[in-house]
Amino acid sequence: MSPLDPSIDDVGKRIIELLQADGRMSYVNIATEVGLSEGAVRQRVQRMIDTGTMQIVAVTDPLRVGFHRQAMIGVKTSGDASPIAEALCDIPQIDYVVTTAGAHDILVEVVCENDDELLEVLMQKIRALPGVTNTETYVYLKLNKQHYNWGTR
Repeated sequence: MSPLDPSIDDVGKRIIELLQADGRMSYVNIATEVGLSEGAVRQRVQRMIDTGTMQIVAVTDPLRVGFHRQAMIGVKTSGDASPIAEALCDIPQIDYVVTTAGAHDILVEVVCENDDELLEVLMQKIRALPGVTNTETYVYLKLNKQHYNWGTR
């Protein structure tokens, strides 16, 4: 496994699964679980971070940290959606951008402090982008499920 070859072996997959279950698990505990030295685990984890295979982050409940409005916005475009998707990635309130097939060309998730901020992002940042022809906003009323422990294949 090298930075140019992001394929993950069974040990790497197990490391990912352990960190998905507990992102604060120590390298010593991971090493015990997978049968490697602490140093080898540390190197593998760093390599997977460096290649973009995984991130280790704190996941928060947006409501508890001051963000009272979340929404999914479907974006329709004219022409190539790629430059628009790239521009959307630069908007700080957008935490998720995916190019899709179907009713929308791009889906974005926004996390805002309130409805005023959502309206500003929608009208002055998203709809103002050249090539955006239409948007459809789905305001979140309740987050029923969100998890990050789907494992590996």
